Amino acid sequence: MINKNEWLTVGLITSCHGINGQVKVKSLSDFEERFLKPGIRWLQKENEPPSKIKLISGFKQPGKETFIVKFQGINTRNHAEEMKKFKILVKADTLPKLKKEEFHFLELVNLEVKTLENDELKKIGKVIDLENEKNNLLVIELFKNQKKVLIPFVKEIVPLVDIKNNFLIINPPNGLLEL
Repeated sequence: MINKNEWLTVGLITSCHGINGQVKVKSLSDFEERFLKPGIRWLQKENEPPSKIKLISGFKQPGKETFIVKFQGINTRNHAEEMKKFKILVKADTLPKLKKEEFHFLELVNLEVKTLENDELKKIGKVIDLENEKNNLLVIELFKNQKKVLIPFVKEIVPLVDIKNNFLIINPPNGLLEL
């Protein structure tokens, strides 16, 4: 399952906004409250250790997946500009509770990937990473040639995720695994 000491990147500071120290954040999370609800967050610059900061306020930009947030102690445009490319982190053990059939994206890493061929499940690889730009993509390393392929995480292609038994089933369109 999830390593309790692991950090999860939930957002990326892309630029400053206005003159009062607000920053624009690209969301990498399905939980909007991480950018709206005041409280403690963690910031990380490149590979430096994370540092604690308090989120004062935030709002979602209409029609976009970006948020404008205000952190305590960041009061000028110049200071906000220095925060560009910082990651916003949460501890993995503070992930929101989910319903029975739900799971966190982080839990998909290291799952075995299987396909259904001739009514038999065949192991073809494992999930090694996730990409979350506009679409959620699984990065799968194939066992046969160690090639990495990107699989869209949509119900039609990934019809079953079994966290308890550590695998997922994919139904890739013809040619997807050969790209």
